[in-house]
Amino acid sequence: MTRLGDDSAGVRAPSRLGSGLLLALLSAASFGMAGALARGLLEAGWSPGAVVLARLSVGALALSPFALIALRGRWWLLRAQLRPVLIYGALGMAGTQFCYFSAVSTMDVAPALLIEFTAPVAIVGWLWLRRGQRPRPLTVLGACSAIVGLVFALDLASGADIAWAGAAWAFAAMIGNAAYFLVSGETDGVLPPITLAGAGLVLSTIILALLGVTGILPMRANLDPAVYAIGETPWWAPLVALGVIAAAIAYTTGTAATRRLGSRLASFVALIEVVTSALFAWLLLDQQPGPAVVLGGVLIITGVVLVRLADREPA
Repeated sequence: MTRLGDDSAGVRAPSRLGSGLLLALLSAASFGMAGALARGLLEAGWSPGAVVLARLSVGALALSPFALIALRGRWWLLRAQLRPVLIYGALGMAGTQFCYFSAVSTMDVAPALLIEFTAPVAIVGWLWLRRGQRPRPLTVLGACSAIVGLVFALDLASGADIAWAGAAWAFAAMIGNAAYFLVSGETDGVLPPITLAGAGLVLSTIILALLGVTGILPMRANLDPAVYAIGETPWWAPLVALGVIAAAIAYTTGTAATRRLGSRLASFVALIEVVTSALFAWLLLDQQPGPAVVLGGVLIITGVVLVRLADREPA
């Protein structure tokens, strides 16, 4: 039986930690590119739902051939892992995206992101309650440092509009985000990470397309060029980058990293996405990060280091 999110010492070999950290950083950088790329399409008249659906569908098309090759005709693996695949695609991908955009429709983006990115804290609580893995003092200290870093990096100190309905949607997005890491870190390891990511992208694309057809998730798109600080590009260029880099590569490397690091450490490393998002916003949108963002990035990285040090302590 699949045990979601088991972060016990026996799950990870020390030799896999290095490659896991590199994959997690690559995933965070790939995810961090999404916001800046999507901004050009949004300003060109695309709706958020259309951007997300296009991103996931392009990612599914790009990843499916490689996912099938990795599966090597072993369709029974998908049947055996049907439950985690459904949770991964429906809750971890489609659910997170839908709930996040529902949240930002009623509240500011920064507090919605802060609530969603508290997923590592939820994972620590889950592992404690369900697996008896009590957090070490350095883990708690690292979590506090990361959360304070998020407050600075998202510039919440300047004031933000928070609505209860939006907070509830953001909390639901946080649960979906936590589910993504918990399923990615399953200990069975029988389903290749690239196959799990490919199946999740296909499933989430179908779900979001149905939400669009029913009108629950507004869909607007056009063929106008997208404008960035580096110049004007045709509409399809950022879509290809969103699908291939910010979806296919991001989810595959993130899933593979979580298999190596465990869901707790991988979720904390993923917070570096906030830092990379600021860097890409600087490069593509000419939005220079202020001192608060830099301080927040330092605190987030400090939190990740503390959680990593906690994992090195003897159980």
